[in-house]
Parts: sequence; C-alpha cells; structure tokens
Amino acid sequence: MGRVSRAQAQENRQRVVATASRMFREKGTAVSVADLMKTIGLTHGGFYKQFASKDDLVDEAIAHAFADQGAHQAADGTDESAEEHEAVRQKMIEDYLSIWHRDHPGEGCPVSGFAADLGREPDQAARSRDLYINGVRNRAARLATGDDDGMAQLCTLVGALALARATRGNPISEEVLRAALTALTENTNGQSEAQGTD
Repeated sequence: MGRVSRAQAQENRQRVVATASRMFREKGTAVSVADLMKTIGLTHGGFYKQFASKDDLVDEAIAHAFADQGAHQAADGTDESAEEHEAVRQKMIEDYLSIWHRDHPGEGCPVSGFAADLGREPDQAARSRDLYINGVRNRAARLATGDDDGMAQLCTLVGALALARATRGNPISEEVLRAALTALTENTNGQSEAQGTD
C-alpha cells in the first residue's frame, strides 16, 4: 500500500482529534490511544506520526471541543439586545439541563466534560489550563445578567449535570435537572421582578 497523501494525513489527523474530543468527554481521558485509533479504523502506529504524545492530543481535543461549541454560540453577547440575551440564556440553560445533554456527554459541554479529568491530572491541567479557563469564562459570560457575572449559574449547571449523570437510571436524576432549572430560571426571574418593584 502506498504512502498516505498529505491531504489524507491531515484529514486523518482531524478525525483523530474530533473523535478523541468526543470519546474523552464521554469516557474520560483514560481512553487508550489503541482504543481511540481502533474506533476510527486507523493503526496505533499511525498515531505517533501525527502527535508527539497523548497529552498533546488531549490539549487539541479540548481546544476542538471548545471551538466546536463556540461555533454554535457566540463567545460574547455584545451585539444582543437585553431581550435577545435573555432568550439565549434561557435556551442555554434548558439545553444544558436536558435529558439529551445528560445522556450524550460526548457531544456535550466541554466545561463539564473535561472538569473531572483536569481535576485529577495536574500535569494535563497545567498544559490545558488557559484554554479551559477561557472556555469557562466564555460560558459564564453567556449566562450573565445585570450585576451577575454568570459564574455561579455555570457552577449550578455543571454540578447539576454531574449529579444527574451520576444518578442516571434513578428518578433523582431528573429531579436534580428540574431543581437546577427552577433555580436558574424561575428564581432569577422572580428576583428581577421583586427588585423592580422596590
């Protein structure tokens, strides 16, 4: 069999990064290179022609996940009216706390998808820290309302999703999602209305 063309090699590399991004969010970064390459249908040896190490791939997978998510939603809402921003915020919260998002971590938010691994692996966290922190700040900014920078709201989303995934199969899983949804929508709206009547 002949050598792989440069274009084919680049396409294979992009497939590895995209698949790793999904698999790492779904199963954690402990997924082996052999399993990853087998899923794609490429040889294990081919990995090291494309990447210096698995750590480099993890960094690229995290970058890919944030870029992919960013393509679906702007990083900041400077061009939105207050009403448009609130509509985007509400949709983001509803989507985040959905059964679909709970059950599809590989296609879900990289903030929650990579949090546990970066917390357990300090060396990887140091390599990916800036990228991950920027992703956290951008998502919090999409939730910001008035004087609220959105960080506590993001913490509620990520924590609720982690609990819902950990308890999937038990009714408490959906209960956690509903409780977080109520806390972030009804309560926030109620506070705004109450402040407006003073």
